[in-house]
Amino acid sequence: MTRFPALSNPLLLGFEDIEQAVGRLSKATGDGYPPYNIERIVGVEPFAEVLRITLAVAGFEEENLDVTVEENELVIRGRQQDDQAGRVFLHRGIAARQFQRSFVLADGIEVLSARLEAGLLSIDLAKPQVERTVRKIAISRRGS
Repeated sequence: MTRFPALSNPLLLGFEDIEQAVGRLSKATGDGYPPYNIERIVGVEPFAEVLRITLAVAGFEEENLDVTVEENELVIRGRQQDDQAGRVFLHRGIAARQFQRSFVLADGIEVLSARLEAGLLSIDLAKPQVERTVRKIAISRRGS
């Protein structure tokens, strides 16, 4: 049986990037760490829409976190050092661990800011106002 990707329809021209983004999403790890929220922030001028991604990163300091945009992909990495020097644990329930969380961004999405407060890393993204454009295409005659 032949499989046809959803975006291979001949009427959908120029959507190859979306197919690649879906491919990246399908390869993303299923690890649920760190947990995160995505919320819509209303009424932030001059943007059509502002999205906020909030990750629970308790125990991470600013220098342990890295936020980058790599080819329309927002990548958040966290690295902690396992500092056991001179410590004797009776119970060890908080592990020093690393993580990488990625979010695929649509064209035009802009990262406004990232801030760490009370163990929560918040990253604000802006979706620009899209103006609807209509352009008339001139039709020429053959032989003219």
